[in-house]
Amino acid sequence: MLGHSHALSGLAAGAATLPWAPVEGPVAQVAWIAAVGGMAMLPDLDSSGSTVSDMWGPMTDVPSGAVGRLAQGHRWGTHDAVLAPLAFGALALAAANAFWSSLLLMALAIGLALRALHFVIPGRAENTVVGNLVLSWGAAWLLLEHMPPPAWLPWAVALGVLTHIAGDAITKQGVPVPLIWLVRRCRLALTPLRTGATLEKAVLAPAFVVATLWYVYLNTDLRTTVDPWLVGLRGLL
Repeated sequence: MLGHSHALSGLAAGAATLPWAPVEGPVAQVAWIAAVGGMAMLPDLDSSGSTVSDMWGPMTDVPSGAVGRLAQGHRWGTHDAVLAPLAFGALALAAANAFWSSLLLMALAIGLALRALHFVIPGRAENTVVGNLVLSWGAAWLLLEHMPPPAWLPWAVALGVLTHIAGDAITKQGVPVPLIWLVRRCRLALTPLRTGATLEKAVLAPAFVVATLWYVYLNTDLRTTVDPWLVGLRGLL
């Protein structure tokens, strides 16, 4: 799937899972949705030249090369539905107990979401290394300063990674058969959908947007703000 489709599906997954997410308060809810949405881009860290690799220049490109070699190429190790969530989740678990490492993870997630969704954001600041760094780290700092320590980060990372893998599994290129590919390289492709096909751009991506908005409305206090407006609109009709 395209980068923005991954990010949008991650945002939808984050909003949909809010009733079960270990977060409290609107700030933490925003952070959860942003973390899942951004981390839905993370498995593509295995590919040099990807959005993840290019985002912060050498700071993301160098780790990308190492991850790609460790994962044995694009759409292998980091796209294993068992190993990838466990590996990335474990790294997040090690980072979630300290402010600065949590800040790094949140900034990474926000930066990825900004890069993936740049087509709906005015200007180009989020597409530049410096601009993305300033925006993502600033937003992450504000979120962490106004909510409890995000011990839930490993869950958000694992969910985002799983969402990415599910998205790629419905494309023609597919994903590795979990664990089996380590012995015999084989892939799982659930549909013949091509990445970037009209169906993805015209149907799936808009559906993810609608799902995100619906679940945010359904699962947050935004509902109590919006409902009176809806009642007023109905009265005018």
